[in-house]
Amino acid sequence: MDAVVVGSGPNGLAAAIALAREGRSVRVYEAKDTIGGGCRSAELTQRGVIHDTCSAIHPLAASSPFFGELPLGEHGLEWIHPPAPLAHPLDDGTAVMLERSVEETARGVGRDGKAWRRVVGGVARDWRRLQGVMTGPVVQVPRHPLATARFGAMALLPAATLAAIAFRDPRARALFAGCAGHSFLPFTAPISASFGLGIAASGHAVGWPVARGGSQRIVDALAAHLRSLGGEIVTGQEITTIAELPAARAYLFDTSPRDLERIAAARLPARYRRALRAYRHGPGVFKLDLLLDGPIPWRAPECARAATVHLGGTFEDIAQAEAQVARGEHPERPFVLVAQQSLFDPGRAPAGSHTVWAYCHVPNGSTVDMSERILGQLERFAPGVRDRITARHAMGTAEVERRNANYVGGDISCGSHSGIQFLARPMVRAVPYATPARDIYLCSAATPPGAGVHGMCGYHAARAALRRALA
Repeated sequence: MDAVVVGSGPNGLAAAIALAREGRSVRVYEAKDTIGGGCRSAELTQRGVIHDTCSAIHPLAASSPFFGELPLGEHGLEWIHPPAPLAHPLDDGTAVMLERSVEETARGVGRDGKAWRRVVGGVARDWRRLQGVMTGPVVQVPRHPLATARFGAMALLPAATLAAIAFRDPRARALFAGCAGHSFLPFTAPISASFGLGIAASGHAVGWPVARGGSQRIVDALAAHLRSLGGEIVTGQEITTIAELPAARAYLFDTSPRDLERIAAARLPARYRRALRAYRHGPGVFKLDLLLDGPIPWRAPECARAATVHLGGTFEDIAQAEAQVARGEHPERPFVLVAQQSLFDPGRAPAGSHTVWAYCHVPNGSTVDMSERILGQLERFAPGVRDRITARHAMGTAEVERRNANYVGGDISCGSHSGIQFLARPMVRAVPYATPARDIYLCSAATPPGAGVHGMCGYHAARAALRRALA
């Protein structure tokens, strides 16, 4: 056999497909009975109701250069684009909307319309030029240096700094804060602005779609394509040591650095193993899935136009909550990310019922139940939502990790974004996917370009293996 992949998340499957397309024989091993890693769906609250267990909204999948080359539509994947990518309700009963149109969004942020067009709209206009930087290995010569320089000058800043420079209107600042909150960093941290810019610009450039029938459909389509190329997938088989794997010319691990170190310990030098053990994980998440007997009763009715809603209020509110998490605290009013997929994909729930997907950030390994605090934020912007709950499922950091071992301590980013680790994952190496062992590679979100359902970590790891072990 040419290659073995351990882990069937989007990156593991992308790596396997990239190898199979080059005529290599490949087999994927998955510890769970269901493939997908953080891209699964399950009946969490009630039989017949589809909830996404982790990832739910997919701008990165929709714009992935590698996924765009694959015939995933032929294998059942269908994207649904809500009328608006994002809603951000405020305490005055209105909501600021991230529209597909830069111009429409600019009209909704008051006196900061011109700034939004220039700052976020500029990144959206450069989106295709920036794809190589955003989705490629970090060490590379940019194909579009001017666009890269424009983006880099803003992206390297703390979110608080960029917001202070660029935005004055509370509506624009709140909208930017919700997007920057995806960084899992305090807004005083360098590079946190890159998430605010990239997440917001993606809504303009590619939209924030959901997969019809659940996020599971993405990995199911990837798996179907892999099998059409001759690849194999084995589920329900946890790998504890590399000796359990069949002989192959290359081994690719869609795992955390911790699990790579544990599984391949006999084949890796001590210095590299120490570096893997030193890899830092970021905050975790507490997740709440709800089944309602009607849609969320938003005070701002425009929130029903978006599948994604950011709950947190003003820039200052969200900045305070994220700073508390960074200090190891649990905010009373956490920043909450909400998805209401069934508004646009009614097949996920029985007629008249609706699913709600929500999570907030917590310190890594937290054991605190954040259900009431999440519900408090929902009630803040949708009074009466509690009365519509017919079933609920809560998931703390331990269960998040149990469902996907890559999410150490509930860290769904598979590693902190702070410091050099944002740019050099899992450590500083010319080829971050390669290990000192010629035939062993890391292909998870612990490598560039990092977290998200895009498959690019797996694709780049496969290319590295093809250049070295499989040349």
